[in-house]
Amino acid sequence: MILEMKVPSPGESITEVEIAEWLVSDGDYVEKDQAIAEVDSDKATLELPAEESGTITLKAEEGDAVAVGEVVCLIDTSAEKPEDGAVIAEETKVEKTEVTVKQEEKVQVEVAKKSYATGVPSPAARKILDEKGVDPASLKGTGKDGRITKEDAVKSVPSMGSPTGGKRGEHRTKLSMLRRKVAERLVAAKNETAMLTTFNEVDMSAVFELRKQYKEIFKDKHDVSLGFMSFFTKAVIRALQMYPSVNSMIDGKEMLSFDFCDISIAVSGPKGLMVPVIRNAENLTFRGIEAEVKRLALRARDGQITVDEMTGGTFTISNGGVFGSMLSTPIINPPQSGILGMHNIVERPIVKEGTIVIAPIMYVALSYDHRIIDGKESVGFLVEVKEALENPVELLMEGNVEQSLEL
Repeated sequence: MILEMKVPSPGESITEVEIAEWLVSDGDYVEKDQAIAEVDSDKATLELPAEESGTITLKAEEGDAVAVGEVVCLIDTSAEKPEDGAVIAEETKVEKTEVTVKQEEKVQVEVAKKSYATGVPSPAARKILDEKGVDPASLKGTGKDGRITKEDAVKSVPSMGSPTGGKRGEHRTKLSMLRRKVAERLVAAKNETAMLTTFNEVDMSAVFELRKQYKEIFKDKHDVSLGFMSFFTKAVIRALQMYPSVNSMIDGKEMLSFDFCDISIAVSGPKGLMVPVIRNAENLTFRGIEAEVKRLALRARDGQITVDEMTGGTFTISNGGVFGSMLSTPIINPPQSGILGMHNIVERPIVKEGTIVIAPIMYVALSYDHRIIDGKESVGFLVEVKEALENPVELLMEGNVEQSLEL
């Protein structure tokens, strides 16, 4: 029986995918549920499992865009699983040997056609090339039988400002569907929103002190690290509840506001930037946020993130600091209206109570859609984030650290 395998729907509104990589070869025997291909949609990379066991015939090439429901391969379910791997290997070896012999014969014929003079510079040409440090192998001779002439050597000598014999190769790589979609969304965000960015700086001393004191206890108790994301997520949720317009988006001629906080977190995956969502983050504890961040980051890294896990979101947090970024202007993740950019933490001199002290400082940036968020609200939002991070015990933990950390 020949089974036609069709592209399943990865999610709502997705009409086509791209074959990123075949994990099997044409004619291979595959087991049921074995991953046979990786397919890119405009939101994620997913594995395509074999629906039955049998011999596979591929009907699409890597890089092909195929519609949802289109046949991408055939599986002959009546084929028996090969038992003697040694026999198959021997047959393959014979086939490869025959191919190798043919290739060698072809090379010998091509070499025989070439003259011994091909690529060899004349004495005058060699002198010029030696003086200028030009490798003869980098030139194509125009003389008899491919010999490099004096004129070839003169022309090869670079003028002022020209390349001087270094490597100047280039290659093209097709962008994945996910990367193309991300590019389209970023350009659309710049072109279709009135995006502005406001900045501030945060003294991270209080957060540092809490992590220093409770980090090991927290990890031993909950099997997850006490990172910065839980503090920033808590601070963002508090500020969103104080400035609901930042937790809103434009829908046609209306403003759509939310009474929940679905926080998108930008993470780097093997196929590029992905933005999974922490649902109802306002209901999660520090432990709950850290556990969810870890879960989503691991799934993104392993290429297991689903479209549903990246759909929605009312506000985004992006942490460029993990890559060493000091300051940036993050781009809004449409249709959201705001995104908070975190950056690296550097010890800097600041003034406290009239005295210059050294403190761990992070620059933070809020990019927002000015069509829906006014300057007063954007600045006020970022100030509230700053104050919560500089006074986390009182503003994020209600004065009880151990209860908030569930220790």
